[in-house]
Order: sequence, then C-alpha cells, then structure tokens
Amino acid sequence: MLCFALSCGRNSAEDRQGQAAASQSAAAQPATSESGDPKRPRVVILGDSLTAGLGLLESQSFPALIQQKVDADGYTFEVVNAGVSGDTSAGGLRRLDWALEGDVKVLVIALGANDGLRGLSVAEMKNNLAEIIQRAKDRGVLCILAGMEAPPNFGPEYTVAFRQAYRDLALKNRVLFLPFLLDKVAGQADLNQADGIHPNTQGAAIVADSVWGVLRPVLDQMSASQ
Repeated sequence: MLCFALSCGRNSAEDRQGQAAASQSAAAQPATSESGDPKRPRVVILGDSLTAGLGLLESQSFPALIQQKVDADGYTFEVVNAGVSGDTSAGGLRRLDWALEGDVKVLVIALGANDGLRGLSVAEMKNNLAEIIQRAKDRGVLCILAGMEAPPNFGPEYTVAFRQAYRDLALKNRVLFLPFLLDKVAGQADLNQADGIHPNTQGAAIVADSVWGVLRPVLDQMSASQ
C-alpha cells in the first residue's frame, strides 16, 4: 500500500503513455507469448502498467514469467499479456472484446490501480469490473479477480470502500480471488523500481508466484478434463 501513497504525484508519464496506448486500442491486438499459436487455449491477463511490465523487458513482466511456469510444468496454455499502461477499469472494459479473442479459457482481471491513484468513483470501478466479469462468464471464460489497494491520500473511507469492492465482487460473482496483486511487494523498496510504484525484476517474480498460486489449480483441473 505504501507504494501508492508515494505515487500520486509521479504518474503523469504513465498517464501519457496510457492515453497514447488507449487511443490505439481499437486497432491493437494484445501482446502474446512468444509462440503466438492461436490454436492453444489462452490465459489472458487484463491489466495496466503493472501487468504490461512498465520499466522491464517484456520477458521480465509477470505474465511472461507465468508463461515460463506454464511451459516448464507441461501445460498447453498460452499466456496473453493484455496490460496497457495507464489503463483504468473503464479502459479495460472498453478493450475487453479484443482481449478475449481466440480460445480464451481464463481471464485474470488485474485492474483498478489507476482508479485508486486518481481517486475515481469506487462505485463506477465496481460496475466496470462487474461488467468485465459478467461478459467474460457469458463466453464461458473462468475469471480470477486480483484485488488492489488505494492510496491513503483520499481518506480512510475511500481506502476501505476500495478494498471492499473487490471482496464484494468476488463473493457476488463467485470468482476466484487474489486479495492483493502486489502482496509482499508494495512498499518494499528493494522490490520496486525507482518510482516506488512498479515492481522490479525481483518484485515481478513475486507477483508471478502469487498469481500462479491461484492459476495453477485451475489449469490442473482444465487439463484433467480435456
């Protein structure tokens, strides 16, 4: 949580990158793993710069590290990095259709950090995430929701409401839930880049491990049923 407390005055560059990326999103395609095989079932990670791996090599982003785990354990899935820097929950919703192209089996939803950084409406964020979940489920896609924390700048009521929104969504929609995407990473200077916001290589590896802990049992079950 501490990393977000430090970040409110530092995200203008990310915002500019996000605006540029969002303007191209209608025509853009999500980044994929190196195989790019459309026949492989897909795990899509829909997020912002934390997912995109801002400041890291593409191979160092946490979705790329999860792909390495998938391959090492012999699963057939392709991990798609659908992270766009600066994106909010509304931005993720707008580009959901192209993010779900192909044979998508699992959607990891890792959005909301920028909503929190900007103090945007918790109710609107919750509605956006709920619609993402519902539209994915309507396509038969299993959803994993990754929670996020808001900075304390906007007061304790906002912080509590923001955190609770994810818990309510997970419970109401009966989706798998990772309470905090940056657990054990946020606020740890040695695990983040100089901006205090984005994980470094070591931090990204911890994020990958956290997501993998929820994702792997899902892939086990899906692989067993094939």
